[in-house]
Amino acid sequence: MEPIKIIEGRTAVLPYTNIDTDQIIPARFLRTTVRAGLGQQLFSDWRYDAAGQPKAEFPLNQPAAAGCQVLVAGRNFGCGSSREHAPWALLDYGFRAVISTEIADIFRSNSLKNGLLPIVVDEANAQWLLDHPGAPVQIDLERNLVTMPEGRTTSFQIERFARYCLLNGVDQLGHLLQQSPAIARYEAAHGLRPA
Repeated sequence: MEPIKIIEGRTAVLPYTNIDTDQIIPARFLRTTVRAGLGQQLFSDWRYDAAGQPKAEFPLNQPAAAGCQVLVAGRNFGCGSSREHAPWALLDYGFRAVISTEIADIFRSNSLKNGLLPIVVDEANAQWLLDHPGAPVQIDLERNLVTMPEGRTTSFQIERFARYCLLNGVDQLGHLLQQSPAIARYEAAHGLRPA
């Protein structure tokens, strides 16, 4: 996982509420355990018509959305079934963070474990972001702060261990493996090492 300290980029906006994981990455694309290429299928049923052509009216198909690293969405983002493919698809597409007033618990957990930063902000700042697609933002994970144009800021909360993992670019298993020498010393000191 790549460490996250500061994310600077423009926002792409999906002003819809209750975006579930089957909309983020439809179930027919879940047969893979390879992350690469899932970004092409992100929001597939919304992005493409029946012939597989991009729908010009869909926000991510707009030229202004190209290269955006921060997705701003309506309330209750990532609801529905549990699937790691949803944050994988968002990351493969190029997003590094998702901002909403409410992010579903399982999606948030999967995101944090895979290096996608889920940020919950208050209604007023969320509405400002929804109303200003393409706004340049800075997300400072060390300070838990989102800075918007004209110095507008909002803070956010991230669970302490998840924040540690993101800042250091390590997942939970990676963190545990880093502790192997200390675990071995403890086991040896307490007669817990297998014979």
